[in-house]
Amino acid sequence: MINHQPIEKIQQKAKTNGNQTNKLERINNQPGDEMLLERPQNQIQEEEFLIRPTEMSDLEKAVELFNVCSLHMIGKKEASLTDVRSEWLLPQFDLERATRIVLIPEGKVVGYIEVWDIDRTPVRVWVWGRVHPDYEGRGIGTNLMKWAEERARQAIDKVPADLQVTMQSGSFSTYEAAHELFRDRGMKTIRHFYTMATELDSLPEKPQWPDGLHVRNIRGEAEIRDVIWVIRDAFKDHWGYVEQPFEEEYQRWLHFIRHDDKYDPSLWFLALDGDEIAGISLCEEKSSEDPNMGWVNVLGVRRPWRKRGLGLALLQHSFREFYSRGKHRAGLGVDAS
Repeated sequence: MINHQPIEKIQQKAKTNGNQTNKLERINNQPGDEMLLERPQNQIQEEEFLIRPTEMSDLEKAVELFNVCSLHMIGKKEASLTDVRSEWLLPQFDLERATRIVLIPEGKVVGYIEVWDIDRTPVRVWVWGRVHPDYEGRGIGTNLMKWAEERARQAIDKVPADLQVTMQSGSFSTYEAAHELFRDRGMKTIRHFYTMATELDSLPEKPQWPDGLHVRNIRGEAEIRDVIWVIRDAFKDHWGYVEQPFEEEYQRWLHFIRHDDKYDPSLWFLALDGDEIAGISLCEEKSSEDPNMGWVNVLGVRRPWRKRGLGLALLQHSFREFYSRGKHRAGLGVDAS
């Protein structure tokens, strides 16, 4: 759980229009492997668009699309080959079943969508997609969302009958095209999140650790299990938390840190009370969109140690480390609710 202590000079950087959600009902429709997109009745199109399952050979073109879209929406690139490849290679993520990619006859990628329902009990199905800004308004987003809804309904059979399954997605608050698409599909806004950033003009203030607590780095993969346990304990009362089998979560963590070139154990900080971990700050030397900004990926304080300034101390410690590495900014994401 993020400890909401005031942080000097921290500013709103970008507001995301949180999670859009839609309740799913049981149906028998199954998505096809390949289909032509429907055309809006009131528009004439010069091209035919082909939608098919994504392949690993599409990686570079897909990442190019993601960055064209993020440059259009927020003025910065947000995707890297390494990050996307590591997600596509996750053993539980079936690229053929979980994604669709849209191409024009020349082979250019103009649309993409992915459906995440890999949890053992997938009551919240996450959908993420992009449409090339030059091809908006031609039915690509609508057809991709229709496919995603059908695909997401498959999660219903994986959960007990008394549980509700929702499909969730998100968008930048300033990007009305996405909001309109979500509304047209019957979705509603339920949550807002912020990306926060602060300038590191000078060495940040030295942290004041609560009595009896000290900080050190993680000791490699041997402590990954301990870190996961702390995160589960710290975030179990957070919105949307659904506990999954520990061993499955552990294997996913190992996959991502072994495939992530940004993983740096010298930037994973553990605050300890004796031998017990009270809080964590798991950082990356640079964010996906700004190489000069250090990024706090996970900040968590367990309930018995909250309201003692530990969250602030972990942030200050992390910011000082960023500054020592020549970073001019620091950022993190927070739940605005």
